Amino acid sequence: MAYAIAACCCTSVAGAADLQTVVDQAIKPIMKEYDVPGIAVAVTVNGKPAFFSYGLASKETGTPVSETTLFELGSVSKTFTATVASYALVQGKLSLDDHPSRYVPKLKGTALDKATVLNFGTYTAGGLPLQFPDSVTDDEAGMLDYYGKFKPKAAPGKIREYSNPSLGMFGYLAGLALKSNPEDVLEKDILPKLGMNGTYIRMPQNAVGNYAWGYNQENKAVRMGPELFSAQTYGVRSSVSDMIRYVQANIDPGHLDATLRRAIEGTHVGYYQIGGMVQGLGWEQYPYPVSSDTLQAGNSNKMSREANPVKLLTPPKPASDNTWYNKTGATGGFGAYVAFVPEKKIGIVILANKNYPIPARVKAAQEIMAQLEKN
Repeated sequence: MAYAIAACCCTSVAGAADLQTVVDQAIKPIMKEYDVPGIAVAVTVNGKPAFFSYGLASKETGTPVSETTLFELGSVSKTFTATVASYALVQGKLSLDDHPSRYVPKLKGTALDKATVLNFGTYTAGGLPLQFPDSVTDDEAGMLDYYGKFKPKAAPGKIREYSNPSLGMFGYLAGLALKSNPEDVLEKDILPKLGMNGTYIRMPQNAVGNYAWGYNQENKAVRMGPELFSAQTYGVRSSVSDMIRYVQANIDPGHLDATLRRAIEGTHVGYYQIGGMVQGLGWEQYPYPVSSDTLQAGNSNKMSREANPVKLLTPPKPASDNTWYNKTGATGGFGAYVAFVPEKKIGIVILANKNYPIPARVKAAQEIMAQLEKN
């Protein structure tokens, strides 16, 4: 398997030689243990990026991974949906206290109409499942019928149950509030302002050549297909070169226009405490420095696959530089992890074309980020 570093950018980070060693030591064992064909890593220190590319974007063609290779982000996409919703909040077109029926009269009087926009954005609407049942049709009528008949297992704000239908409704309501397709808002307005010109929900033909193949657990080449609310919950494809720009904008959004700056800052507010983790809009938060045990617990199967009791933070936790923000993501053939600490001006993106275990991603990121803090 080929390992290569994008040498053109590494020298912009102090201590690059040491960092190269740390990244190699963190990434190469993962690729070997979990048979991952390719991984791209980007880091940022004080606004300066470095890129590290390993292995293959396609085993069939032998195409190597580079900083411009497109990977499926999986649930890291949820942070973009949160940014769209926050964009609507900043403009006064959406309120976290709104109920769904304000935008979808058909849901008036249903059990889920007791939940708020905030509940859907923080997975606390009452126990919506991880995925839609197979019986839910992929159209608006079928989707609304499902929500209208859903029987919550708890009152809003009592439990957090990680859920694509929950976050999908969050994005859907944001689009209705903006009177625009949320994909259009992201692709035509927000991404260009972030300088992310190689990030897509709807893949243009001229970008397909950069799109990696993912590999499932049987090592078969796979890519995701469209499903209900896939755009809002796991459908973004991006590269480490674009994603590190996104991380840099989250670390220091001061250069952005006022509306987008405030929207980014809005995704850093914390609303619910779940164990050692605070749930914001899209991003999950930990006081920094954070122990490995706390970070692993917050990114565990217990957190993502089970209902967990929550504590509403009143008032909400303000955005804080002294915080580790992170999000994991996966599809059938890809795995992603993104983290940053604004106070230290450090961040990391790890994208892979195989869904390898989350504990390994978190461990690698912590090892690399510890080196970044020294630079």
